[in-house]
Amino acid sequence: MTQADARSSGAPQTVFVAANHGIPNHPQWPALVYHGAVAADAGAIERRFEANGWPPRWRDGIFDHHHYHVAGHEALGIARGGATVRIGGPAGCDVALDAGDVVVLPAGTGHCRLAASAELLVVGAYPPGQTGDLCRAPATAELRARIAALPRPERDPVRGVGGPLTALWWHP
Repeated sequence: MTQADARSSGAPQTVFVAANHGIPNHPQWPALVYHGAVAADAGAIERRFEANGWPPRWRDGIFDHHHYHVAGHEALGIARGGATVRIGGPAGCDVALDAGDVVVLPAGTGHCRLAASAELLVVGAYPPGQTGDLCRAPATAELRARIAALPRPERDPVRGVGGPLTALWWHP
């Protein structure tokens, strides 16, 4: 689904990129981009994530270098401003994000801020028991195995039980 189709339908845009340049990306699950999914307010985004079982952990921006996480899937809610983010590493897909958008990144998925407005504010969240460790080095076989073994979240951070994540992130 294209970014324009996702914006008009309300369904998440899916972004799946193969491993490249040392970024492992997730071997089975796509990144999900929900355009216009939440109120453009940090407190409202935190409440939505919390209600759907993804405790919010931080408010900040998005790093301007390619990185990925091994110990957690990550939800990024754009509370203010906008950004262009490359999902999937150097050979990934550029996605324009605006206030009210949410990106859900399965573990291993590379991401990097390419450009942002001065007022960009992002809320970050992870499923219970997971964290946003910061990995920049090329993924080893051991890291790729840890990424593949991380369980699928029980709920979608935007739409909760039965949300698109639970269907689009299938069990292997």
